[in-house]
Amino acid sequence: MERLTEAQQELYDWLVEYIRIHQHSPSIRQMMQAMNLKSPAPIQSRLDHLRTKGYIEWNEGKARTIRILHTVKQGIPILGAIAAGGLIEPFTDAVDHLDFSNISLPPQSYALRVAGDSMIEDLIADGDLVFLRPVPEPDQLKNGTIVAARVDGYGTTLKRFYRQGDRVILKPANPKYNPIEVLAMQVQVQGSLVGVWRDYN
Repeated sequence: MERLTEAQQELYDWLVEYIRIHQHSPSIRQMMQAMNLKSPAPIQSRLDHLRTKGYIEWNEGKARTIRILHTVKQGIPILGAIAAGGLIEPFTDAVDHLDFSNISLPPQSYALRVAGDSMIEDLIADGDLVFLRPVPEPDQLKNGTIVAARVDGYGTTLKRFYRQGDRVILKPANPKYNPIEVLAMQVQVQGSLVGVWRDYN
């Protein structure tokens, strides 16, 4: 299924929650208020894209005919594994979904399964799920933030992020591992940590 833009995802997530609570679809005016828009045109455009991409059914011009298509799995997408040790190639397609509807997570959150023990002193162990949110402005990241970062030529890893001038240091939380130090332009921050989930079964 084709991915949504941030604006489309925001409206889709709101629609899913609204319809779940109220058992009917909202008006265009309600969507405009929720999205903080003063014109109906952007709402109609987003609805059209959601319909074209297969996320909703909608009779154009009749807002209250919106129906969420149940082919979309609910929950937090698990996008594969992330190295807490060396570096591994990242995934882009969801390999599973977990329903965390009772837990408040930021919009567009996703999960990765941890492989390795380099973050063990931050209580992140091999096999844990880490919840991450996209980082729209990596330049604003505070030093010490735990991030998923893709390093050019290597892959993606989970580490603490430190920026020093034109260089980035990705520090593990295990003395067995050395920090990764590269030029900032070689690092793409893919998400910042918002939570960790561990299954004791």
